[in-house]
Amino acid sequence: MDERDRGALKDDPRAHRHSDKASEPGTGTGGHDGRGETEEERADRRWQELLQEIRVAQTGVQILLGFLLTVVFTPLFHDLEQTDKTIYLVTTVLGSLATGALIGPVSFHRLVSGRRVKPQAVVWASRLTFTGLLLLLATLMSALFLILRVATHDPYVPWLVSGVLAWYLICWFALPLWVRVRYADRS
Repeated sequence: MDERDRGALKDDPRAHRHSDKASEPGTGTGGHDGRGETEEERADRRWQELLQEIRVAQTGVQILLGFLLTVVFTPLFHDLEQTDKTIYLVTTVLGSLATGALIGPVSFHRLVSGRRVKPQAVVWASRLTFTGLLLLLATLMSALFLILRVATHDPYVPWLVSGVLAWYLICWFALPLWVRVRYADRS
């Protein structure tokens, strides 16, 4: 390291964050995850990561809800059996709830922004997102059940939907949890 690098480190306020004090346990600075982040920096990073995750789910749930909202206005809707109409109503309500939960973090952030509660806001936004994913899962299963039921009228529809549900549970929950348990830093 030459003289310019040492001078830049001395003048860089971030260099103090990575000092020996930052790695001392119980000092309140630095993260236990080895990133050396302050609580605010960690909240900022987690917020950005959460927003990226939400963008994917929001788009899907909004398209699905938009489709669901138009179905009632089609001529064939009125020819559906009452059971299928009930499944449709349940699916639409689930889609609306999922949309609310997945858009909720944006409103949450807007309402608490600048109040110095970002770490807590990230926790609550994360909870809303997880709730939204569960509601999205229920919406997708309900919509699939309705579509397959109307399209085929076959008794194997619940088995197909159960198979898709199992696949979603593996992809969305089982595999990530397995990776978390298997590879998470145990220190």
